[in-house]
Amino acid sequence: MCGIVGVVSNAPVNQLIYDALLLLQHRGQDAAGIATQLERKFFMHKAKGMVKDVFRTRNMRALPGNCGLGQVRYPTAGNAFSEEEAQPFYVNAPFGIVMAHNGNLTNAALLKQEMIQLDHRHINTESDSEVLLNVLAHELGQATDHGALSRDAVFAAVRAVHKRIKGSYAVVAMIAGHGLLAFRDPYGIRPLCLGQGKDGTVMVASESVALEGTGHDFVRDIAPGEAVFIGLDGKMRFEQCAANPQLYPCVFEFVYLARPDSTIDGISVYQARLNMGETLAARVAEMVPIDQIDVVIPIPESSRPSATELADRLGKPYREGFVKNRYVGRTFIMPGQAVRKKSVRQKLNVIASEFKGRNVLLVDDSIVRGTTSKEIVQMARDAGANKVYMASAAPPVIYPNVYGIDMPTKGELVAHGRTLEEIRQIIGCDALIYQDVDGMKQAVGKLRADLDGFEASCFDGVYCTGDVSPEDAVRMNEQRVGSDDEEGSSGSRLALPNASQEG
Repeated sequence: MCGIVGVVSNAPVNQLIYDALLLLQHRGQDAAGIATQLERKFFMHKAKGMVKDVFRTRNMRALPGNCGLGQVRYPTAGNAFSEEEAQPFYVNAPFGIVMAHNGNLTNAALLKQEMIQLDHRHINTESDSEVLLNVLAHELGQATDHGALSRDAVFAAVRAVHKRIKGSYAVVAMIAGHGLLAFRDPYGIRPLCLGQGKDGTVMVASESVALEGTGHDFVRDIAPGEAVFIGLDGKMRFEQCAANPQLYPCVFEFVYLARPDSTIDGISVYQARLNMGETLAARVAEMVPIDQIDVVIPIPESSRPSATELADRLGKPYREGFVKNRYVGRTFIMPGQAVRKKSVRQKLNVIASEFKGRNVLLVDDSIVRGTTSKEIVQMARDAGANKVYMASAAPPVIYPNVYGIDMPTKGELVAHGRTLEEIRQIIGCDALIYQDVDGMKQAVGKLRADLDGFEASCFDGVYCTGDVSPEDAVRMNEQRVGSDDEEGSSGSRLALPNASQEG
């Protein structure tokens, strides 16, 4: 999970891309990069760190041009990673292409072999994003027969990319001297939307908040399998490039990843979380006597909408019991278990008066590894809580994710292979209540009736792209975390088993 943005304007875009990346910072805090185009020349700066730390005045001055793109990256596992694998990536032929990618390819290892052996292209890192860039570059060369670039050739190349690549991908790419290309995988797993400013500026971004927060009107989401090419004059051309597109957005965007003020594929993230709180309230009422709950307390930040709706449905007071240090990164996306565990008490502090002598119901958006939940339950007890109940607005995370979310190995998932009682004992709460899978899907899905479904594999073990089984996912992720220094820029590594490359 990363954040990407691309802009074509009639004015310099460096500051605009910077501002958009700040609005997408929640999607990645490990590295950031911006590339711009002036005439036919690219300018790029990327490094590890937060947006505000990566870009200084001197860096911004060195990014001229009216067309550009950027990315914020998050790591999936292990320690901090090579700056070489920060995005965007660049290839010089054909034409010159710079690309940023959000997602994860499930057949990256096979593609890398094809790139080397058949297409004779050089892959310099372990990142699946560099593989994707080279596939796109090769197909552009094939579509143009190494001649002049046309819009038809661009879309022909995207159609060929869809046929070769498996997995999830939202992409923005600049083609030197021509414009900006953006496209989305045929299942629409990772989000991508389009906006336009009153001055004619066109922006594509991972979330609508990046558009609206920079003064652009939201136009629409890029459809699954669709590509848009924006010329340097700002003119847009759209084309569906997938043979059988279906909309299966990642449900974890609505659970946790996206900002609540974003709208993804026509669904308000905030309303989706309210709805999950409503269905969770019914689950809580089935498992805990309501008169034994004194107060409902959210675990900041993403759980607040669900917690407020749950408290309202149960008729219980809602209180803020934790104060968050906003200058500590999101725990879920921190590299390394030791860093993650250490960060919990640095990140949250209790308001003891809200816990002392009370039976508290803590509400979190999800429980992945359980280490944070265990620490928070203990913090509540240390603050004097009588009983501590824990409710998760998402179902148990049982399966690894292969589409770009940090849920690497089954051994790290507290719910994998364990009963509810066993999980409760590990976390240390007096009662543990999970959302059920159907309830979650219905809560979000009723906000858009024409969805084909959700990518919810970490909850239900169904991998919508059809080329991965739960067993493949386990093997892929166990190999992926086999070495701490092989991290891929978009959150993936290339050491994938042959079983996952079929189909």
